[in-house]
Amino acid sequence: MVLSIVFSYLLLGISLGAPIGPVNAARIEKGIQNGFMHSWMVGIGSLFADATFMACVYFGLQRFIDAPFIQSFLWLFGAFVLLYSGIEGMMRSNRFSIIENRHKDTLIHCFFNGFLISISNPMSIMFWLGIYGSIMVKTAETATNQQLLLYTCMIFIGLTMWDLFVASMTSGGRRFLRPATLKAIALLSGLSLVAFGVYFAIHGIQLFV
Repeated sequence: MVLSIVFSYLLLGISLGAPIGPVNAARIEKGIQNGFMHSWMVGIGSLFADATFMACVYFGLQRFIDAPFIQSFLWLFGAFVLLYSGIEGMMRSNRFSIIENRHKDTLIHCFFNGFLISISNPMSIMFWLGIYGSIMVKTAETATNQQLLLYTCMIFIGLTMWDLFVASMTSGGRRFLRPATLKAIALLSGLSLVAFGVYFAIHGIQLFV
């Protein structure tokens, strides 16, 4: 019984990482332009943001973000981060070169890029402070503290597995794709971030007005 629950939380972690969203778009961009480690560090930064959200669940900050003004600010801040990252990525895609770009970004830059995109994503905030909090409250009724810790760790293992998979696929694809194709992928990744940024901005303005 416990083993099946553990496996379900592992799948939950993979499922959380799999949808095409801002973090995955950034992973693909960094993997195509810089390689495996840079793509992976975007995911590691995102994981640190997830850990921050979990700490917020623990300290009960869910009520704080229920205020419309706070939600509007979160959406607009997320829009700024995504628009900046997306435009920067598109500008760099025009002068993309596999050799020139491999060491252009530092690993620290990629880490904070993933962290900022994830921690400013209202959808991530609402999941971790809302849905995840509800899951943990429900699970706590029948589980021990040790089991809760185990289930949480399995979610993070699932997220890490997806992170490694995307980093491997995007960096490995560099060897088989033409420079023009790599430029197109980098451009599309940047456009994806901009599209998410516009969506976040519209939603944030609607909440504000």
